[in-house]
Parts: sequence; structure tokens; C-alpha cells
Amino acid sequence: MRTVRLRIDGRVQGVGYRAWATRMATELGLRGWVRNRFDGTVEILATGPQDAIAALITAAREGPALAQVSEVSVTDAADDGRGGFVVLPTT
Repeated sequence: MRTVRLRIDGRVQGVGYRAWATRMATELGLRGWVRNRFDGTVEILATGPQDAIAALITAAREGPALAQVSEVSVTDAADDGRGGFVVLPTT
């Protein structure tokens, strides 16, 4: 199991990125959360098997059809123990 924090930069708010990320993470069997940030980025915390995390990172570089992702930064993080995958309020 691995937990990562992704920060996605570009045109990623107002394009359905959070809903897309929730669907992707759920399909991959990951748990965690996604949220918009006031700086215009999207942040994801995801926990799951290494291969599923790798698939999410690869997919995050594309995002949904209307997104224009310019950068995805990935850092290891602590598992917050959350079950399922949810959308959190903007922070």
C-alpha cells in the first residue's frame, strides 16, 4: 500500500476534474479525497496498491476532456484512514 498527495496545476478547476478524479480513484479501488485549492490547483490524497497509484498518477496528467494539465507533483504522504473516496471543500 502507498499513499500519495498529488497537486495538479493548469486549467483544472471548473472542468469537472474533481468528479473525474473521484470516478478514476473509485474504479482503481483507491481511497482518499480530492479538493480544489484557492490557488487554482486541485489536490488529491490517494491510498492503495502501488499499481493503482501509478495508474492514477498517469491519468492525472491528462485529466478530463476539458482540463489542460500543465504539471502534476507527487509526494509521499500519510494515510489519513479515510474509507472510500470523497470530494472535500475547497481549501
